[in-house]
Amino acid sequence: MKTIKGPAIFLAQFMGDDVPFDNLANLVGWAAGLGYKGIQLPCDPRLFDLELAADSQAYCDDIRGLLASHGLQVSELSTHLQGQLVAVHPAYDALFDGFAAPRVRGNPAARQAWATDQLQRAARASRRLGLTAHASFSGALAWPYLYPWPQRPAGLVEEAFAELARRWLPILNAFEDAGIDLCYELHPGEDLHDGVTFERFLDAVGGHPRASILYDPSHFVLQQLDYLAFIDIYHARIKAFHVKDAEFRPDGRQGVYGGYQGWTQRAGRFRSLGDGQIDFKAIFSKMAQYDYPGWAVLEWECALKHPEDGAREGADFIRSHIIRVAERAFDDFAGSGANLRQVRALMGLEN
Repeated sequence: MKTIKGPAIFLAQFMGDDVPFDNLANLVGWAAGLGYKGIQLPCDPRLFDLELAADSQAYCDDIRGLLASHGLQVSELSTHLQGQLVAVHPAYDALFDGFAAPRVRGNPAARQAWATDQLQRAARASRRLGLTAHASFSGALAWPYLYPWPQRPAGLVEEAFAELARRWLPILNAFEDAGIDLCYELHPGEDLHDGVTFERFLDAVGGHPRASILYDPSHFVLQQLDYLAFIDIYHARIKAFHVKDAEFRPDGRQGVYGGYQGWTQRAGRFRSLGDGQIDFKAIFSKMAQYDYPGWAVLEWECALKHPEDGAREGADFIRSHIIRVAERAFDDFAGSGANLRQVRALMGLEN
């Protein structure tokens, strides 16, 4: 069995203009000071030059050296924003345009091509950094039709996933060439948001070996999906892990949809680790049981708590939940040492 690596922290939610959140060197020192051992690094030009990293081993070695000087490693690179732009429904064009490079804004075809190139570069950069997994979003073409009213026309969902597969297959192949698992964070707002939609996509890409899952139980709590049974079903495809808490407290006025309210008023809310309802002891036990090979990464999102408090508490929380797996069975001391011949004799079988 494998012991989960960690704690690590996703830096995206902590970037800002003030020290120590203003550049990678300062963020790395801050994270190390809190006790983290890894960082999930967003491919954001404020922190990381993806174009340079894709083609320059020297640049990637410098990044690794910077982290190593603080006792840190890169857990994964993240292209959540770029992955979102691989597939954008026209209803969201204006809102998502800001995720793209300025030169392709206002041009959906150019924006998609740019996003595809970004993902392919991320595959090469991940290989140069010595990584095994990458975190991203799938984007969405069918999401506006999630609730079927008016009734969806026949074939809409099937064609949406066929088109999603056409867009992602060249990217998945680039990750295959690089030897990196591409982990989709299953997230409401994405066409890949639960087990059923992941299976649809997996079928559409022919069971591609690099199509993997970033497991984040908080998104399943808000959907009222069994997040423990999910691990039993999909553990072979889970190659990345966001440790994020959540709670769901419906009442007589609202449920899963939240009534268009802000985060603090919703029945379903993200919370800092330990403040929500998720059974992380059970999750970490299942991850150990199934030999999860990667990192436990804090993604901090909370409707109430200050991010710096969430980050500080999160390192200890993850560390206390990581199970150092046993190297031998607990009852080995009582082993009989019987050989095959003796085993057969015990069952009355002829040798």
